[in-house]
Amino acid sequence: MEKERIKQAYLDYVLRKGEPPISVFKLTQKLGIPEAEFYRYYATFDAIDRDIWGDFGRQARERAAQEPVWNEYGSRERLLAFYFTLIEILKQNRSYALQSLRRSMPKVPGFTPRVLDDFRQDFEVFAEDLLREGRRTEEVASRPLVQEQYPRAFWQQVLFVLGFFAKDDSLNFERTDAAVEKAVTLSFDLVGRNSLDSALDLARFLLHRR
Repeated sequence: MEKERIKQAYLDYVLRKGEPPISVFKLTQKLGIPEAEFYRYYATFDAIDRDIWGDFGRQARERAAQEPVWNEYGSRERLLAFYFTLIEILKQNRSYALQSLRRSMPKVPGFTPRVLDDFRQDFEVFAEDLLREGRRTEEVASRPLVQEQYPRAFWQQVLFVLGFFAKDDSLNFERTDAAVEKAVTLSFDLVGRNSLDSALDLARFLLHRR
């Protein structure tokens, strides 16, 4: 498929040179195709980067869901499985992943670089599915006033993990694995039932008695 050839040629170039090609013409000349053929599939090199990162996210979800124990997992375990699978995919594509992250991650924390736009859209749908299932099983507390913001909050967690991975110099990215576990534990402590929910239940009970 021509689109995959273009994507792979771009990826090979970035891996060899450490930066995108200087022009679309240079890349298509190497492929032996008209420049117009490139624009049938991508508007810019940035669009290829977004597509590649979208692939990373989709592959992580699909591979994690193929694990025999996936159906037995709760929402927390499924999110952990997704992250660990994603990190393995990024390790296998280490040079490109680190180069593109370091090239595109904003200096201001919390902002999403455009390279992750496709990844983000798919992830937020995935997170919403996990949270909906978590509410069904009561792993996640039902909080109608704020729960619609949870997928965006979980996306901030993704940015934290990717930023940590990009700077991690530990052997086999062991610190990233530890950061993932701590981040997921904290997020589910916050969205699960806690002392705040108990206090609200008590307040509603007292108001109802009056």
